[in-house]
Amino acid sequence: MNLREQMFKQPRLFRAVMSLYPPYLGAGVRVTKVAKDFGEVVVELRASKLNGNAFGTHFGGSLYSMADPFYALMLVAKLGRDYIIWDKSAQIDFVRPGIGTVTARFVLSEAQVEEIRAATAGGGKFEPVYKLDIRNKDNKVVARVTKTLHIRRRDAQATRPDKASAS
Repeated sequence: MNLREQMFKQPRLFRAVMSLYPPYLGAGVRVTKVAKDFGEVVVELRASKLNGNAFGTHFGGSLYSMADPFYALMLVAKLGRDYIIWDKSAQIDFVRPGIGTVTARFVLSEAQVEEIRAATAGGGKFEPVYKLDIRNKDNKVVARVTKTLHIRRRDAQATRPDKASAS
């Protein structure tokens, strides 16, 4: 089993690998918590000279990057290799200046995972929308992020109606 496969089975390894991922390391993004079942991930961004903007607040790109891959990665861990999962779209609304350490908490319930399994069982795609807030140390919202994912079973690729007639 390679490192990529191992990190989706071992929350501590996932946390370490993601925190040492070069873009995150340089931006000051750190994964601080990963639940044993990958149902919760907490990420924080500490202020530094490397992630500040001209106004002395967090660079918006750093705020977005801390929210970028985690729902998709959590679902890879929860659903396994039988699914194709990718980010389809994203939106970020900046609510107030990000100063100091900010935190994002990603949560996926078992009901949400079961909804994905049910929605994709027949071979169709499913595009759930997830929302999360990035908050400052006073628990005030700094930014609101909306993510749309694209999810499909791998074995459905060959049986999709739009692919079946293409042979």
